[in-house]
Amino acid sequence: MSTRTTSQAGIDLIKKWEGFRPTMYLDAAGRPTIGYGTLIDRPEEQYLRTATITEAEAVELLRRDLVPFEAAVNDAITVHLSQNQFDALVSFVCNVGPGAFRNGSLPRLINQRSDALAISAKWREYRMAGGRVLDGLVKRRRDELFLYWRHLWSLAIVLFLCVGMLLTAGAYTLNA
Repeated sequence: MSTRTTSQAGIDLIKKWEGFRPTMYLDAAGRPTIGYGTLIDRPEEQYLRTATITEAEAVELLRRDLVPFEAAVNDAITVHLSQNQFDALVSFVCNVGPGAFRNGSLPRLINQRSDALAISAKWREYRMAGGRVLDGLVKRRRDELFLYWRHLWSLAIVLFLCVGMLLTAGAYTLNA
């Protein structure tokens, strides 16, 4: 069983979409929250309701909060993932919750090594809240998918450059 943890790229993605708030606020569900989306739901955290925290403290809370999300990905996914793929999935689970992830069909598609279109289509389905499509969730899913498939983008760029060089070399040969 893998015990992978989120890299800085994954943390940066989550920070981008959660946003930093140094004082308590109510999240979309009306729950007290602080920092980068840390729910104030433990008895020992109640002091955070009136605290002002630094970004460094918020990152520390975020890293602690990621443990169950990382565990959900580590437990549900049985195939090899790149670090970027793991990070993108942790961001996804951070947003939709471990239960929705484990009980959804996305892990099954990944474990079956489904094609990129099927995985991406399923991933993009998670763009609604309160019965409506949210622009922020559409954009978050786009960023998560970009990170998840980054290795393919890199490969595509290399292939594009190689084809360009071959075509250019062929043009010089024909003109010689």
